[in-house]
Amino acid sequence: MPDRTETFAGGFANAVFDSQAVFRTLMDCMARPGQTGEVTLSLAPPAPLGIAAGAVMLTLCDHDTPVWLSPKLSQSPVPGWLAFHGGAPLTTERHEARFAFFEGRAPLPSLGAFALGSQEYPDRSTTLIIEVASLDNGQPLTLSGPGIRDTAGIAPNGLPADFLRQWSGNGALFPRGVDVVLTAGRRLVALPRTCKITAKTLTESVAETPASEG
Repeated sequence: MPDRTETFAGGFANAVFDSQAVFRTLMDCMARPGQTGEVTLSLAPPAPLGIAAGAVMLTLCDHDTPVWLSPKLSQSPVPGWLAFHGGAPLTTERHEARFAFFEGRAPLPSLGAFALGSQEYPDRSTTLIIEVASLDNGQPLTLSGPGIRDTAGIAPNGLPADFLRQWSGNGALFPRGVDVVLTAGRRLVALPRTCKITAKTLTESVAETPASEG
């Protein structure tokens, strides 16, 4: 049985002001793909949900937003925590979800299994919140598209193995498709469907490494 303390504790200290602060951070990151945001509020979601992921959950998920949880999250205290602090309904049908959450190293299903929106209503799609080990020290990736001057770079550590392949297919569906938020601890990076992601070649990565002095 889940620990009732984990269910009732660890939410926003001030739900209105805290959710507004997180929403601003998230919207800034959506408008500027590749920019890292940070959740500085006091928050303690139950494991294995990270702090930034928990903050996004309590900010965006309410009574009108069906939520899909990965199998591991669904078997943790997270459903009770969300029900108490956010009141969002859970769904086992991916295509019904407005938001989907994955803990670190969780297998990534086909993005096409989630709601992709329609040509008339592309906003009726799922946003995936994916926890990674860190937002640094992983495979260098180059981002381009709206909100980015020239290019931006990220290097998430722990991205699902087939993410880039799936993301390429997601981009081909525009204006339909899913959006993604990567989280790691208190930090987050937003990847709207308009964002093109390519892996840096070894030559590009070496060229960007400063030469040693002396």
